[in-house]
Amino acid sequence: MRDQRTPGMTNSLVERVAKAVGVQPHAVIATLGLFDEGATVPFIARYRKERTGGLDETQIIAIRDTHEQFQELEKRRSAILRSLAEQEVLTPELEKAVGTAASISSLEDLYLPFRPKKRTRATAAREKGLEPLADLILLRDGADPHAQASGFLNPDAGVASIEDALSGALDIIAERIAEETRTRSRMRDLFAKSGILSSRRAGRAGDAEKYRDYYAWSEPAAHAPSHRILALLRGATEKELVVHAVPAEEQAIALLVEMWVTPPNRKSELVRAALTDAYGRLIEPSLENELLSELKKRADLEAVRIFASNLRELLMAPPLGGRTVLGVDPGFRTGCKIVCLDARGNLLHFEPVYPLEPHRKTEEATKVIVGLIEKYRIEAIAVGNGTGGREMLSFCSGLQLKRPVVITMVNESGASVYSASDVAREEFPDQDVTVRGAVSIGRRLMDPLAELVKIDPKSIGVGQYQHDVDQKLLKNALGDVVASCVNSVGVELNTASVQLLAAVAGLSARVARNIVTYRAAHGGFKSRAELAAVSGLGDRTFEQCAGFLRVRDSENPLDASGVHPESYAIVEAMAVAVGSTTRKLVEDPGLRKSVNLEDYVSTTTGMPTLVDIMAELEKPGRDPRSQFVTTTFADDVHEIGDLKPGMQLPGVVTNVTAFGAFVDIGVHQDGLVHISELADRFVKDPAEVVRAAQPVTVTVLSVDVRRRRIGLSMRKDARSRAAGEVPNR
Repeated sequence: MRDQRTPGMTNSLVERVAKAVGVQPHAVIATLGLFDEGATVPFIARYRKERTGGLDETQIIAIRDTHEQFQELEKRRSAILRSLAEQEVLTPELEKAVGTAASISSLEDLYLPFRPKKRTRATAAREKGLEPLADLILLRDGADPHAQASGFLNPDAGVASIEDALSGALDIIAERIAEETRTRSRMRDLFAKSGILSSRRAGRAGDAEKYRDYYAWSEPAAHAPSHRILALLRGATEKELVVHAVPAEEQAIALLVEMWVTPPNRKSELVRAALTDAYGRLIEPSLENELLSELKKRADLEAVRIFASNLRELLMAPPLGGRTVLGVDPGFRTGCKIVCLDARGNLLHFEPVYPLEPHRKTEEATKVIVGLIEKYRIEAIAVGNGTGGREMLSFCSGLQLKRPVVITMVNESGASVYSASDVAREEFPDQDVTVRGAVSIGRRLMDPLAELVKIDPKSIGVGQYQHDVDQKLLKNALGDVVASCVNSVGVELNTASVQLLAAVAGLSARVARNIVTYRAAHGGFKSRAELAAVSGLGDRTFEQCAGFLRVRDSENPLDASGVHPESYAIVEAMAVAVGSTTRKLVEDPGLRKSVNLEDYVSTTTGMPTLVDIMAELEKPGRDPRSQFVTTTFADDVHEIGDLKPGMQLPGVVTNVTAFGAFVDIGVHQDGLVHISELADRFVKDPAEVVRAAQPVTVTVLSVDVRRRRIGLSMRKDARSRAAGEVPNR
């Protein structure tokens, strides 16, 4: 395999990335080389399996991100070495230590004594000439420190007494202890293993009910779950909580004594005083901030992982497909906004109706909706799950229709964000936000992926503390999920929106817009090859995007499949070899069985690609999403006040978190299935059991109408426990 090493990629760096990700070094070299060539994650995973050894998207992303992290480490290492050299303090020993430091924290520990800092108590003591006295006190001999201190008296410098001399020397010792690399390493380990994450109510806290459980909280920091870490840190940010993360002070002091006061001597009490000061004034605040920062990073990673998983499930939710849809944005006071969409999602008609209180023009609303269903040959009704959603769903379900119509509720989270966005204004410049919102609801039923890509993923409503986590980390992770979903499904070139096209591998928003402009001017694309005529779409971009774009009505059947144009010649050769045409090879399973794939292995095309080609020929352009199924709620349950413990209800998972899953049961308030109630076994990760958009059956355990909290269970004994027949475990 040729070495695709990018500039600056050393053997050491490659091996470290390979070890961290758990892949072979050659796979790292190949993957980073492809990134350097401008390749995207979906393209590498789908069409360059031979070069990477068949890495999947998760591994490819891990290589990319880990390499970036190590590069940041190397940048910091270089900056520190440069600074030490400029200060003329870079000894061979220090240079070696900095050169082999394996983490940012160990690098910073080495640099700490030399880092430019503000004037400190130790700085003042050094200026008074007391550093030699500090050296004498730290010697483990039997000398009298008070006698030694008498030799450093200097009233003109502010050292008028032995106490002044010793005090200054101890300030120097405290700073040395706090900055000594081994001390910080061992103390950091103590904080990580024995730190206690605690919180109490802030002195000026308000009456925030959501933090009431944390007014006197403590638990080992090492085992604190991500959602609780983020909740505590948010409470601290909002000045409702005071949060700490430190080990027991006596444990920390004991460790310092072991390191600095062994064996005991006449100077031990002075050193003990210095280390106690060092811990309370310098070490504890520094390492507590560091630990809180590490806890935040850990919580961010977990929260982003959960968010990404939820987003994937929502984007990959089964589509109804190209059918005529009546979209409903429900409401009471302002009425229900009705839109009619054709099979491609184009707006045909909009009109408000008032079937609900306080207006309740039932007969008129019925006449309008039934008339629209007949006029536009509506095949499905999508009702948003916002205010009035359950009532409107019941109203629509009670309509006397002449033919079957799918009637279902649609999660409208983020629809209001879309309706007020530049994208919506561009699509519907002459319509108001209510019409745009209803269109979004209808389109979500037809194709959730195509509609949701128009909305900032953070606004879709499947996150956990999404506004608190590292925003760059979140944006990158969610961007990877959107790209993965869009490219795994494939995009119809002649109908896709600019936003959907922009998520295709290799396409920018500018090129996506150029595609739509070209499509409008030329009446659509006749083939993938026609992409070459689009402004700004060069050979490299074509290579990246072509395999993920579909042209359903092309003369070449491969244009509607996931076979990349670079492999068309291979398929054509297969067809010739069996005495057929490409189209017949696609249509006839018998012909495909007669193809010997070994005959087509070459230096550029291996068996993985050939296997993928045959899979595509079997089901050209297949949609990996499952079949659409409707979800219904209990007819007699509409509000939280209708709920009673013991009820068994159908629902839909709306959000999966680290502590459980939220479920929509049709009462305008999601209920929580705690992780302990997800199954009749221990569940470590809720994602093992449930996923976003999954239909489930739950039992009501508790209802708190005032706080609008609903406790649910998916365990078999939940009904008995709710009735008090079986004790809670």
